[in-house]
Amino acid sequence: MNDDFRQAALDYHALPVPGKLSVTPSKPCVSQYDLSLAYTPGVAEPVREIARNPETAYRYTNRGNLVAVITDGTAVLGLGNVGPIAAKPVLEGKAVLFKYFAGIDVFDIEVAARTTEEFISTVAAIAPTFGGINLEDIAAPECFVIEEALMKLLDIPVFHDDQHGTAVIIAAGLLNAIELQGKKLAEARIVCLGAGAAGLTSMGLLETLGADIGNILMVDSKGVIHSGRGDLNVYKQRFAHVTGARSLADAMSGADVFVGVSAANLVTPDMLASMAPRPIVFALSNPDPEIRPEVAHRVRSDLIMATGRSDFPNQINNVLGFPFIFRGALDVRARSINREMMIAAVKTLCSLTHEPVPAQVLEAYKLASLSYGPDYIIPKPLDPRLIEVVPPAVAQAAIDSGVARGPFPAHYNRPADGAWPGRQPKSVSLE
Repeated sequence: MNDDFRQAALDYHALPVPGKLSVTPSKPCVSQYDLSLAYTPGVAEPVREIARNPETAYRYTNRGNLVAVITDGTAVLGLGNVGPIAAKPVLEGKAVLFKYFAGIDVFDIEVAARTTEEFISTVAAIAPTFGGINLEDIAAPECFVIEEALMKLLDIPVFHDDQHGTAVIIAAGLLNAIELQGKKLAEARIVCLGAGAAGLTSMGLLETLGADIGNILMVDSKGVIHSGRGDLNVYKQRFAHVTGARSLADAMSGADVFVGVSAANLVTPDMLASMAPRPIVFALSNPDPEIRPEVAHRVRSDLIMATGRSDFPNQINNVLGFPFIFRGALDVRARSINREMMIAAVKTLCSLTHEPVPAQVLEAYKLASLSYGPDYIIPKPLDPRLIEVVPPAVAQAAIDSGVARGPFPAHYNRPADGAWPGRQPKSVSLE
């Protein structure tokens, strides 16, 4: 990041007005009559209706299209525990993505909580305002405790994007990469470097999709997570195996898949060279990956690689998931975002990559052509089809799994055969 870009980023956030968000009224207020409807005495009528039946809040207020993006500022991007105020630009940015990609309104909320319990009680107390809660940039293992507690307390979706959003996109890309490399998920040896929110949840989702937990080696800052370690929290203990591997180099020898959600330049060319034939490497540390693509491709010509960056092929970008997952959940007034809804998103993203790429996408990314293959295992974030296929698949999964309070939305375009890509993918194997 050079000085010019740094200044451009600061100017972007400061000018012409500070920040990236504003509140815009959705109803006119230009006459005395408008004012009497917007506030007193007219506002009393919806108040009475909601008091009689709280569900009518979805009809008379913006609750059904309003998400809280909430943090305590303990794990902000790669910057660490910078505190809630410093986290605000990130949360405003998340709000912009919700609105731009899925038309969802957001209030960003930064909580200066002294304890995990205080944070949980604060979020629970303000939850009636919202149709969903997106937790953001909260350190592990507290993030797991917070999400689990809020999911029990609240009857609206609670979704920690650093966990589940990352897991959905990793899984979608990995299923396609596994297929392209002629491997099977159930047999693949997987190494995950980084045992925080993203790593643990991503490996858990892969297990649900068919990966053998016995074939997953997780590596944290102290080395391989193995059964002989006495310093593991309950979330890491699930992945503790009897193994002689102790270092990242040990773990990567013969591995089929590497997933990095850790820090820059931790994977060496020798480690990559030791992997199994036709390896898959997801080096997702930002802005600098665990191993740079140009280095990786020099070492292994049989590689499929993804990063978290937009300037290389196969960007694993959470914006492919969270706006559209929430859109589907809100549109059926789901009580939660469950595993079935996330799997529907995974399969839909997976299947969409097999379809012809629209000209609009090619133009946006200045590409002459793009098709399913080693450099295209996941849709591009600016693909206009995402809003058309992911929310309906998620909404249908919510209905099928019993967490929806509303019907399938009439404005969704249901396929003639009723088969959403996310429910019955024709080209994606989960073996």
